[in-house]
Amino acid sequence: MSEPFSVPVTVRGYETDVQGHLNQAVYLQYAEHARWSLLHAAGITQSALQAKGVGPVALETTVRYRRELLAGDEVDVTCSFLWGEGKTFRIEQTIRKTDGTVAAEITAVGGLLDLTARKLLPDPRAYFKELAAEPALFGL
Repeated sequence: MSEPFSVPVTVRGYETDVQGHLNQAVYLQYAEHARWSLLHAAGITQSALQAKGVGPVALETTVRYRRELLAGDEVDVTCSFLWGEGKTFRIEQTIRKTDGTVAAEITAVGGLLDLTARKLLPDPRAYFKELAAEPALFGL
């Protein structure tokens, strides 16, 4: 894909802290929302994952805060999966204001957990490719 998957979000007043800017934990919620929106757009539902006996897991997340966000700001949250050869994959995300200002950059390492064995699956890419109606959204 030439452009990463993206979802719009409007910062709500109750998500801000005492300084009036978006609470730091909410950036992670926006990133999670974009990841699940990508899964949904690709045709992967939570029930389909559970029926397959697998679930995505976050192993590491780093947030780089670049500019503050205020109540009413409109942003786009991007999401791109980067596949390697092992049990994990990377997710790169950007929270960008509509004027192009980057508010945050989020990088994560994830995996796909076998819900019975409680261990990471050896090739998560193959499962996503099998489950997705639109695997191109994952770069597959």
